[in-house]
Amino acid sequence: MQTRIFHLQNLSALHVGTGQGVGVVDLPIARAKATNLPIVAGSALKGVLRDELKEQKNLEDKDIKTLFGPDNQQDIAHAGAIAFGDANLLILPIRSFAGTVAFATCPFILRQYKRDLGLALTVPNLTENKAVIANDSALLIDNKIGLEDLDIVAKNDSDAQSWATKIAEQLYPETTLDYQDWRKEFNKRFVILPDSIFSFLADTATEIRTRIRIDRVTRVVKDGHLWTEENLPADSVLWGVIGVSQSRDKNNEKTAEQLADLLPKEEISLQLGGKHTVGRGLCRLLINKK
Repeated sequence: MQTRIFHLQNLSALHVGTGQGVGVVDLPIARAKATNLPIVAGSALKGVLRDELKEQKNLEDKDIKTLFGPDNQQDIAHAGAIAFGDANLLILPIRSFAGTVAFATCPFILRQYKRDLGLALTVPNLTENKAVIANDSALLIDNKIGLEDLDIVAKNDSDAQSWATKIAEQLYPETTLDYQDWRKEFNKRFVILPDSIFSFLADTATEIRTRIRIDRVTRVVKDGHLWTEENLPADSVLWGVIGVSQSRDKNNEKTAEQLADLLPKEEISLQLGGKHTVGRGLCRLLINKK
């Protein structure tokens, strides 16, 4: 089996939900059961990518069918060669007193990211209420950063700089327009927070929007048409793993490597999740080897 790492960056608010609410938010986003961190289910990516590869990359129908499986009952049934893992949260944009926005992550996430990408970088061991930032950070005021309503002690750290550089390279490869400027701006706003603080912000710093529907006659809100939606804020970054096996289609026998080479090597534009007509879910998808 061939494996590929993908990164997903939403350019607008992203709502991949559960379809029902259990608290004060009517339509919450999907979260991992154990960690309660936001995720995008692999199933949400698979169908959209199938359509986009056909439209944007002009793959032949037989290759689409081999990769993703038949989409009708007339074709001989077989499983697709591609398997999508869930997209896990890597970077959460947080409102910052200085620098406008902070691109935050935490050691727990970085350890998982390090495992999946096979990196040799060191994950910082952070004490409670102390964060580390990259060099020349735009977030620092004296020796603190202000995120949402929190004042957090922070210091420049070589490990944080290494992580910022590596993630920026993954997000903005040299094929990206003005990639050096994008990498520089990401580095200036990168911060590694303690796990407990990041977990708190992942619960409380997502975007909540209130939606209504107006009665055309009375010009007031229709009964039952006032609701709230949770979104991942724009510029959130998630990552995941794609596995590609050899073909299961007897009419198009290809190796796992040949099929993996059909996946896009440059970024591709997608629109994921719900609320398409109000601009939600515009994303960049980058697929690359480890």
